Amino acid sequence: MVTEGIVKGYILPGLPHILMCPEKNAGWMKVRKAFDEVCTEVQNSGADLLVIYSTYWASILGHQIQANPEPQWIHVDDQFHDLGSIPYKFKIDTDFAEVLKSKCEERGLHARTINYEGFPIDTGSVVALKLINPDNKIPAVIVSSNIYSDRAESIVYGKAVADALKETGKKAVAIAISSLSNRLFTTEIDPQQDKIHSLKDQEWNDKFLELLSEGRLEDCSQLSRQFHREARVKKVTNFKPFWWLAAVMGQTNAYAGDIKAYAPMLGTGAAVISLTPGIEKASDLEYDEEDVEVFLGDRNVLDKNLPEQVGFPTQDLPVEVHSNE
Repeated sequence: MVTEGIVKGYILPGLPHILMCPEKNAGWMKVRKAFDEVCTEVQNSGADLLVIYSTYWASILGHQIQANPEPQWIHVDDQFHDLGSIPYKFKIDTDFAEVLKSKCEERGLHARTINYEGFPIDTGSVVALKLINPDNKIPAVIVSSNIYSDRAESIVYGKAVADALKETGKKAVAIAISSLSNRLFTTEIDPQQDKIHSLKDQEWNDKFLELLSEGRLEDCSQLSRQFHREARVKKVTNFKPFWWLAAVMGQTNAYAGDIKAYAPMLGTGAAVISLTPGIEKASDLEYDEEDVEVFLGDRNVLDKNLPEQVGFPTQDLPVEVHSNE
């Protein structure tokens, strides 16, 4: 079922080149122009809120939610500082941030709000908000990506957002900021010679673009582990954006997908994709991983007897426990 209150969903790349120097490569400029199209759609969507999940904002202990009503600073990307400074000033929906924190806790997640001057907004969120919401017409809320969260926790995290939208009655645009394949070139390249890092990465990008063009968001969510193994850097972070976005928007394939742009960006797959709810294009799910409602903590899979801690009973384990990796 599609989440009531979601008017649109987007998957957006977050490298600073989109904002700072798109003219250096024809593909980068194509992506930048797609952001301009997204800006028009978002501003005309009637949304009260932008909910941003950024893989560029990594958290370790639980989930963080930006709650400074007007964060203002000058951002310099930690990898591409040669591109220069990005001043920003955003408008954050602090009331929604507090509601979201409580909904996360109700579902068993550890969450906290962040509200102090100078807290660094991540590159992906800065790029997205400056390009698709340049006048701060629509308040935003930004949530972190916990580097250790598994599929179950990511899904519950998204459902907490859906809970908060239902309670507040907000109409929202949900945005996941991430590349598709994410292998960056490790040496400097001529922007004109940019390409996807490998043929295998390209093939997996094509597969996901095909699914998303058909609106098959939940199928992409359930294929995420395999995509991560095949086309993403092996590190503690997993391919979480589709898990989160599907849980926020509704774990179905009932969307209209639009691939607005796709191009190599320093070896990664930069795609601008929109998903519109309520279109019965591919209602049957191809994959069948279990659903999760409440996060009960990490499983100690090496022990035969699970201790009674972090919310786990020692017997009669609920089905959703087995969804954790």
